[in-house]
Amino acid sequence: MRISMTTLIAGALAAYAGTASAQQSTTVAVIEISEKGSGAPLGTVVFTDTPHGLAIDPKLKGLPPGPHGFHVHENPSCAAAAQDGKMVPGLAAGGHYDPKGTKAHRGPHQHDGHLGDLPPLVADKDGAASAKLLAPRLKVADLRGRSLIIHANGDNFDDKPQPLGGGGGRIACGVFDVKIANSAARRDPAATRP
Repeated sequence: MRISMTTLIAGALAAYAGTASAQQSTTVAVIEISEKGSGAPLGTVVFTDTPHGLAIDPKLKGLPPGPHGFHVHENPSCAAAAQDGKMVPGLAAGGHYDPKGTKAHRGPHQHDGHLGDLPPLVADKDGAASAKLLAPRLKVADLRGRSLIIHANGDNFDDKPQPLGGGGGRIACGVFDVKIANSAARRDPAATRP
């Protein structure tokens, strides 16, 4: 019997709805970014642990309509940084979160690529993104000390024909402020605000 990916995701999200109250979650505020720094707030994204992975619940407005690359990045910063003599929005966030050093952009369901690859985020004709998503390989604990980046274009989850799925420039960002129970090391969230 074949089960479609949509059926699996729908089942996981249904399970998430019934168990979310007992699971760890974190909310990240998302802002516009440019080469000049941070801009207008775009909304929030809630990330919740479930038995099937990380449930993602975006409540965003003001995005360009269409699909967008959506990734967890290495560093807890949304700041612009210089590259080849130009300021690049969100470059201080670093690359896609890749703790195993795979250097491969494969998407959220493949085990041989970046752990930070999330399902595509799709904004409707009015620029709102609210469809729930699932990242089966991630947990809330993985987000601590990281950032969330939304790219200008869609993502094909391959490094060809363009690197990193062709997502293009970084247009929005948020810094995760995940508190881990019984953790002696606490970072100062004010030090990493965009």
